Amino acid sequence: MKAVAFVGFKKSGKTVVIEKVAKVLTERGYRVGIAKSMHANFDREGSDTWRFNQIADYVLVKANDTEALLFKNRDLNGFLSMMPDVDFLLLEGFKSIKHVPKIICARNKQDIEELYDELAIAVSGVFANEMEGEVRGLPIINALTKPEALADLIEKRGFILPNIDCHMCGFDCYNMAKLIVKGEKTLKDCVVLSSKPKVTVKIDGKVLPMKDWVQEMVEKTIRGLLSSMKGYREGRIEIKID
Repeated sequence: MKAVAFVGFKKSGKTVVIEKVAKVLTERGYRVGIAKSMHANFDREGSDTWRFNQIADYVLVKANDTEALLFKNRDLNGFLSMMPDVDFLLLEGFKSIKHVPKIICARNKQDIEELYDELAIAVSGVFANEMEGEVRGLPIINALTKPEALADLIEKRGFILPNIDCHMCGFDCYNMAKLIVKGEKTLKDCVVLSSKPKVTVKIDGKVLPMKDWVQEMVEKTIRGLLSSMKGYREGRIEIKID
């Protein structure tokens, strides 16, 4: 999966930019997922869905032709793990995210200064509808007239790190992401993504990211439990739980 976060303030054109990019990527045959960060609480306190959500782990809601899944997640990884297998994940909002590259959707230069960090790879949104060239070394891309160019950039530079800060590469995911954006590192430098893990756990087909020490703990615990059983021998162990 490749991912990009479209960050910007209200009325900066984030939704339009994502819509244009998603359309191009879909036309190219990719599977596209979109995740949106909202400040409004659509599951208001006291409502039926709110009451159900206090009890159940998952709540499915169907309203006319719209479906929604409500669930409790402890962190961003848990939230994104609910996304079906996609080629590109487009995030709207998530200004504080630190393990994917960002496209700044700006209304003016002040927005760019406030939102700029070393994860930014381009500027778009309302500001780009009237400006061309570069700002802060970032290309300005008009999503209304050049959505293909923005999709090309995302194809080339989109990525997502595990966001577990294992430090096995020598950095946390935020600093590794900055180095990848600068071109000084690649995804191959992420030990979790590039090396075959010693222990792999999948939940409904999704790999559960685990730090090195967690893998070691799981391995030793399982081998320890099984070693006292008749017929046990050293070797590769497979466990399936339905």
